[in-house]
Amino acid sequence: MAYRILCGVLAVGFVLGALTFLAQFMGAMGPGGSASGPLSPLGPNGLYFMAFTACGMIGWAGGLAGAARVPGSGRTVGTFTAWAMVAMAFYRFVGWLLGDFSHLGELPRIEAVIFLALALAFVWLRPPAVAQGEAA
Repeated sequence: MAYRILCGVLAVGFVLGALTFLAQFMGAMGPGGSASGPLSPLGPNGLYFMAFTACGMIGWAGGLAGAARVPGSGRTVGTFTAWAMVAMAFYRFVGWLLGDFSHLGELPRIEAVIFLALALAFVWLRPPAVAQGEAA
């Protein structure tokens, strides 16, 4: 049950984040829009990649939603989500260690801890595999 909740909550978070990214992109690229807003001072190229990432997040959310519906069949989604969380924690920690994110203070370290906790939850709560032909 906890695995289903974890997958479902993360899927909803990904969709909401993706919709926010897409809205920022559309607002910045529309008539009179500014590509360097207060929420994302990225410029047009950065906003383009943010929108591209949003599309991938929607696909990832679909996989997580499927794993929330039938947990035993979504083990691979959970495993790769755990790997992705470790990678996100790693680059935040390295950026913080090198000082590239010094303007963010302790935020990269806090995010890294959250991502590592999520990765651990995906590994720890992973359901047993569903046998072929077995009803989920």
